[in-house]
Amino acid sequence: MTGGWSAAACLALAALAVGWPRRLPGTRRRLLMRTGRTAPTIDLRAVAAHLRERLLRQPRRSAALAGLVAALVGLLLSGLVAAVAAAAYGALATRALLSRRAAGEERERRRRQLDDLCALAADLRAGLPGTGTGPFAESGSPPADRLAGLTRSAVRLAERTGAPLAELVERIEADARAADRGAAAAAAQAAGARATAGLLAVLPVGGIALGYTIGADPLHVLLHTPLGAACALGAVLLQLAGLAWTARLSSARAWAG
Repeated sequence: MTGGWSAAACLALAALAVGWPRRLPGTRRRLLMRTGRTAPTIDLRAVAAHLRERLLRQPRRSAALAGLVAALVGLLLSGLVAAVAAAAYGALATRALLSRRAAGEERERRRRQLDDLCALAADLRAGLPGTGTGPFAESGSPPADRLAGLTRSAVRLAERTGAPLAELVERIEADARAADRGAAAAAAQAAGARATAGLLAVLPVGGIALGYTIGADPLHVLLHTPLGAACALGAVLLQLAGLAWTARLSSARAWAG
Protein backbone atom coordinates (compact mmCIF):
# COMPACT_ATOMS: atom_id res chain seq x y z
CA MET A 1 0.00 0.00 0.00
CA THR A 2 2.87 2.33 0.84
CA GLY A 3 4.45 1.63 -2.54
CA GLY A 4 1.19 2.54 -4.29
CA TRP A 5 0.97 5.89 -2.53
CA SER A 6 4.64 6.55 -3.27
CA ALA A 7 4.05 5.88 -6.95
CA ALA A 8 0.98 8.13 -6.85
CA ALA A 9 3.03 10.93 -5.28
CA CYS A 10 5.70 10.54 -7.97
CA LEU A 11 3.05 10.70 -10.71
CA ALA A 12 1.52 13.81 -9.16
CA LEU A 13 4.90 15.53 -9.03
CA ALA A 14 5.58 14.53 -12.63
CA ALA A 15 2.21 15.96 -13.71
CA LEU A 16 3.01 19.25 -11.99
CA ALA A 17 6.43 19.33 -13.62
CA VAL A 18 4.92 18.76 -17.07
CA GLY A 19 2.00 21.15 -16.69
CA TRP A 20 3.61 24.09 -14.90
CA PRO A 21 5.20 26.65 -17.24
CA ARG A 22 8.94 27.13 -16.99
CA ARG A 23 8.67 30.89 -16.85
CA LEU A 24 6.13 33.65 -17.27
CA PRO A 25 6.96 36.68 -19.44
CA GLY A 26 7.39 39.88 -17.50
CA THR A 27 4.25 41.53 -18.88
CA ARG A 28 2.14 38.43 -18.33
CA ARG A 29 3.55 38.00 -14.84
CA ARG A 30 2.57 41.57 -13.95
CA LEU A 31 -0.92 40.98 -15.33
CA LEU A 32 -1.27 37.89 -13.13
CA MET A 33 -0.40 39.87 -10.01
CA ARG A 34 -3.06 41.85 -8.19
CA THR A 35 -1.74 44.56 -5.88
CA GLY A 36 -3.73 45.17 -2.73
CA ARG A 37 -3.21 47.46 0.21
CA THR A 38 -0.94 45.01 2.01
CA ALA A 39 0.97 42.85 -0.43
CA PRO A 40 0.61 41.65 -4.04
CA THR A 41 -1.26 38.37 -4.54
CA ILE A 42 -1.44 35.99 -7.48
CA ASP A 43 -4.67 35.87 -9.48
CA LEU A 44 -5.27 32.11 -9.57
CA ARG A 45 -7.93 32.37 -12.25
CA ALA A 46 -5.55 34.22 -14.53
CA VAL A 47 -2.85 31.63 -13.85
CA ALA A 48 -5.31 28.82 -14.66
CA ALA A 49 -6.32 30.53 -17.91
CA HIS A 50 -2.68 31.02 -18.83
CA LEU A 51 -1.88 27.35 -18.18
CA ARG A 52 -4.87 26.25 -20.25
CA GLU A 53 -3.75 28.44 -23.16
CA ARG A 54 -0.22 27.07 -23.05
CA LEU A 55 -1.37 23.45 -22.88
CA LEU A 56 -3.75 23.87 -25.81
CA ARG A 57 -0.87 25.21 -27.90
CA GLN A 58 1.41 22.30 -26.95
CA PRO A 59 -0.42 19.04 -27.80
CA ARG A 60 2.46 16.74 -26.85
CA ARG A 61 2.86 18.34 -23.48
CA SER A 62 -0.89 18.30 -22.91
CA ALA A 63 -1.10 14.62 -23.86
CA ALA A 64 1.74 13.81 -21.47
CA LEU A 65 0.03 15.72 -18.68
CA ALA A 66 -3.31 14.01 -19.35
CA GLY A 67 -1.59 10.62 -19.35
CA LEU A 68 0.09 11.33 -16.02
CA VAL A 69 -3.15 12.50 -14.42
CA ALA A 70 -5.05 9.49 -15.76
CA ALA A 71 -2.29 7.19 -14.49
CA LEU A 72 -2.55 8.78 -11.06
CA VAL A 73 -6.32 8.23 -10.95
CA GLY A 74 -6.02 4.67 -12.22
CA LEU A 75 -3.30 3.86 -9.70
CA LEU A 76 -5.33 5.16 -6.78
CA LEU A 77 -8.49 3.37 -7.90
CA SER A 78 -7.36 -0.01 -9.20
CA GLY A 79 -3.59 -0.41 -9.14
CA LEU A 80 -0.67 -0.45 -11.53
CA VAL A 81 -2.35 -2.15 -14.50
CA ALA A 82 -5.18 0.38 -14.45
CA ALA A 83 -2.61 3.18 -14.24
CA VAL A 84 -0.82 1.99 -17.40
CA ALA A 85 -4.05 1.56 -19.36
CA ALA A 86 -5.46 4.89 -18.16
CA ALA A 87 -2.23 6.69 -19.07
CA ALA A 88 -2.28 5.28 -22.60
CA TYR A 89 -5.93 6.01 -23.27
CA GLY A 90 -5.86 9.40 -21.57
CA ALA A 91 -2.91 10.56 -23.64
CA LEU A 92 -4.47 9.21 -26.85
CA ALA A 93 -7.83 10.86 -26.19
CA THR A 94 -6.23 14.20 -25.35
CA ARG A 95 -4.01 14.11 -28.43
CA ALA A 96 -6.99 13.26 -30.65
CA LEU A 97 -9.15 16.05 -29.23
CA LEU A 98 -6.39 18.65 -29.55
CA SER A 99 -5.56 17.50 -33.09
CA ARG A 100 -9.22 17.81 -34.08
CA ARG A 101 -9.42 21.27 -32.58
CA ALA A 102 -6.19 22.36 -34.27
CA ALA A 103 -7.45 21.05 -37.62
CA GLY A 104 -10.68 23.01 -37.22
CA GLU A 105 -8.78 26.20 -36.39
CA GLU A 106 -6.49 25.65 -39.37
CA ARG A 107 -9.47 25.24 -41.72
CA GLU A 108 -11.04 28.42 -40.38
CA ARG A 109 -7.77 30.33 -40.74
CA ARG A 110 -7.37 29.05 -44.30
CA ARG A 111 -10.91 30.09 -45.17
CA ARG A 112 -10.28 33.60 -43.85
CA GLN A 113 -7.06 33.85 -45.85
CA LEU A 114 -8.80 32.86 -49.07
CA ASP A 115 -11.58 35.36 -48.40
CA ASP A 116 -8.95 38.05 -47.82
CA LEU A 117 -7.26 37.14 -51.08
CA CYS A 118 -10.55 37.34 -52.95
CA ALA A 119 -11.29 40.73 -51.41
CA LEU A 120 -7.78 41.98 -52.21
CA ALA A 121 -8.11 40.91 -55.85
CA ALA A 122 -11.50 42.61 -56.10
CA ASP A 123 -10.12 45.86 -54.65
CA LEU A 124 -7.21 45.79 -57.07
CA ARG A 125 -9.52 45.19 -60.02
CA ALA A 126 -11.60 48.15 -58.88
CA GLY A 127 -8.54 50.39 -58.78
CA LEU A 128 -8.34 50.65 -55.00
CA PRO A 129 -4.89 50.74 -53.35
CA GLY A 130 -4.20 47.26 -52.05
CA THR A 131 -0.44 46.94 -52.26
CA GLY A 132 1.24 46.52 -48.90
CA THR A 133 -2.05 46.55 -46.99
CA GLY A 134 -4.28 43.98 -45.37
CA PRO A 135 -3.36 40.72 -43.61
CA PHE A 136 -0.63 39.99 -46.17
CA ALA A 137 1.35 43.18 -45.62
CA GLU A 138 5.08 42.97 -45.07
CA SER A 139 6.34 42.54 -41.51
CA GLY A 140 9.66 41.97 -39.82
CA SER A 141 8.94 38.27 -39.28
CA PRO A 142 8.90 35.59 -42.00
CA PRO A 143 5.50 34.55 -43.41
CA ALA A 144 3.61 32.04 -41.30
CA ASP A 145 2.73 29.77 -44.23
CA ARG A 146 3.13 29.26 -47.94
CA LEU A 147 0.00 31.20 -48.93
CA ALA A 148 1.05 34.34 -47.08
CA GLY A 149 4.59 34.01 -48.44
CA LEU A 150 3.34 33.75 -52.03
CA THR A 151 1.11 36.77 -51.62
CA ARG A 152 3.88 38.91 -50.16
CA SER A 153 6.20 37.80 -52.95
CA ALA A 154 3.57 38.80 -55.51
CA VAL A 155 3.27 42.22 -53.86
CA ARG A 156 7.05 42.73 -54.00
CA LEU A 157 7.15 41.55 -57.62
CA ALA A 158 4.42 43.98 -58.61
CA GLU A 159 6.17 46.85 -56.86
CA ARG A 160 9.51 46.14 -58.57
CA THR A 161 8.42 45.16 -62.10
CA GLY A 162 4.95 46.63 -62.50
CA ALA A 163 3.33 43.22 -63.02
CA PRO A 164 -0.47 43.18 -62.66
CA LEU A 165 -0.93 42.39 -58.98
CA ALA A 166 -4.63 41.58 -59.31
CA GLU A 167 -3.91 38.79 -61.78
CA LEU A 168 -1.15 37.39 -59.59
CA VAL A 169 -3.38 37.37 -56.52
CA GLU A 170 -6.19 35.68 -58.45
CA ARG A 171 -3.83 32.96 -59.62
CA ILE A 172 -2.60 32.39 -56.07
CA GLU A 173 -6.19 32.12 -54.87
CA ALA A 174 -7.14 29.69 -57.64
CA ASP A 175 -4.10 27.52 -56.92
CA ALA A 176 -4.91 27.49 -53.19
CA ARG A 177 -8.53 26.50 -53.76
CA ALA A 178 -7.44 23.72 -56.12
CA ALA A 179 -5.03 22.46 -53.45
CA ASP A 180 -7.87 22.49 -50.91
CA ARG A 181 -10.07 20.46 -53.24
CA GLY A 182 -7.27 17.92 -53.63
CA ALA A 183 -6.80 17.73 -49.87
CA ALA A 184 -10.54 17.16 -49.42
CA ALA A 185 -10.48 14.34 -51.97
CA ALA A 186 -7.51 12.73 -50.22
CA ALA A 187 -9.29 13.00 -46.88
CA ALA A 188 -12.32 11.26 -48.35
CA GLN A 189 -10.11 8.42 -49.60
CA ALA A 190 -8.61 8.03 -46.11
CA ALA A 191 -12.04 7.81 -44.44
CA GLY A 192 -11.82 4.03 -44.28
CA ALA A 193 -8.58 4.11 -42.34
CA ARG A 194 -10.00 6.67 -39.93
CA ALA A 195 -13.08 4.51 -39.40
CA THR A 196 -10.79 1.60 -38.57
CA ALA A 197 -8.96 3.73 -36.03
CA GLY A 198 -12.24 4.73 -34.41
CA LEU A 199 -13.30 1.09 -34.21
CA LEU A 200 -10.00 0.16 -32.58
CA ALA A 201 -10.47 2.94 -30.04
CA VAL A 202 -13.90 1.75 -28.84
CA LEU A 203 -13.29 -2.00 -29.19
CA PRO A 204 -12.04 -2.53 -25.60
CA VAL A 205 -15.14 -0.84 -24.17
CA GLY A 206 -17.37 -3.11 -26.21
CA GLY A 207 -15.46 -6.19 -25.10
CA ILE A 208 -15.72 -5.26 -21.42
CA ALA A 209 -19.43 -4.48 -21.77
CA LEU A 210 -19.98 -7.86 -23.45
CA GLY A 211 -18.23 -9.57 -20.54
CA TYR A 212 -20.56 -7.94 -18.04
CA THR A 213 -23.64 -8.86 -20.08
CA ILE A 214 -22.79 -12.56 -19.87
CA GLY A 215 -22.35 -12.38 -16.09
CA ALA A 216 -18.54 -12.15 -15.84
CA ASP A 217 -16.36 -9.54 -14.11
CA PRO A 218 -13.78 -8.68 -16.80
CA LEU A 219 -12.32 -5.66 -15.01
CA HIS A 220 -11.46 -7.68 -11.91
CA VAL A 221 -9.80 -10.35 -14.05
CA LEU A 222 -7.89 -7.82 -16.16
CA LEU A 223 -6.75 -5.60 -13.31
CA HIS A 224 -6.21 -7.97 -10.38
CA THR A 225 -5.00 -11.31 -11.75
CA PRO A 226 -1.58 -12.05 -13.28
CA LEU A 227 -2.98 -13.58 -16.47
CA GLY A 228 -5.52 -10.78 -16.85
CA ALA A 229 -2.83 -8.15 -16.30
CA ALA A 230 -0.69 -9.70 -19.01
CA CYS A 231 -3.66 -9.74 -21.38
CA ALA A 232 -4.57 -6.14 -20.55
CA LEU A 233 -1.05 -4.81 -21.06
CA GLY A 234 -0.66 -6.81 -24.26
CA ALA A 235 -3.98 -5.46 -25.53
CA VAL A 236 -2.90 -1.88 -24.80
CA LEU A 237 0.36 -2.37 -26.70
CA LEU A 238 -1.39 -3.99 -29.66
CA GLN A 239 -4.00 -1.26 -29.77
CA LEU A 240 -1.36 1.47 -29.72
CA ALA A 241 0.44 -0.29 -32.56
CA GLY A 242 -2.81 -0.60 -34.52
CA LEU A 243 -3.70 3.06 -34.07
CA ALA A 244 -0.20 4.11 -35.10
CA TRP A 245 -0.43 1.93 -38.21
CA THR A 246 -3.84 3.27 -39.24
CA ALA A 247 -2.56 6.84 -38.72
CA ARG A 248 0.38 6.01 -40.98
CA LEU A 249 -1.97 4.61 -43.63
CA SER A 250 -4.13 7.74 -43.46
CA SER A 251 -1.09 9.98 -43.89
CA ALA A 252 0.19 7.89 -46.80
CA ARG A 253 -3.16 8.03 -48.59
CA ALA A 254 -3.39 11.76 -48.01
CA TRP A 255 0.03 12.32 -49.56
CA ALA A 256 -0.81 9.98 -52.44
CA GLY A 257 -4.01 11.94 -53.09
